[in-house]
Amino acid sequence: MARRGARAADSPTVARLPTVAARPDRQRLGSAAEERAAQLLRAAGCAILARNFRCRMGELDIVARRGRVLIIAEVRLRSSARFGGAAASISPAKRARILRATRYLLLREPGLADLVVRFDTLLLSTSAGPIEWIEGAF
Repeated sequence: MARRGARAADSPTVARLPTVAARPDRQRLGSAAEERAAQLLRAAGCAILARNFRCRMGELDIVARRGRVLIIAEVRLRSSARFGGAAASISPAKRARILRATRYLLLREPGLADLVVRFDTLLLSTSAGPIEWIEGAF
């Protein structure tokens, strides 16, 4: 019988937080997925200009160029479709951060400003599974 005023951690229904070791494993899987996505882009004739471009406005997973097109590629790995899968994980707020980071990139690198910008997504359900490449996703 539970005591009145018992701490939440004493309750058997409280979920345990993931261990510290779980985070590096997720990062390793994400890095592997991004590497596979970069390989796919290279195989399609794209030159990879940057990976994990970070600024105060956000992060761009992969920045690539094919001809006169600057491709801003968001890589999403989701092992479960429980919350809508990889595509659904790109929220309006995430798209806004990608747009802001892209504007910053274009200001910082004026040589890219003359290119047509396209936002693609590369979706994976497992780090070793097939990649769904959606050109002009948003």
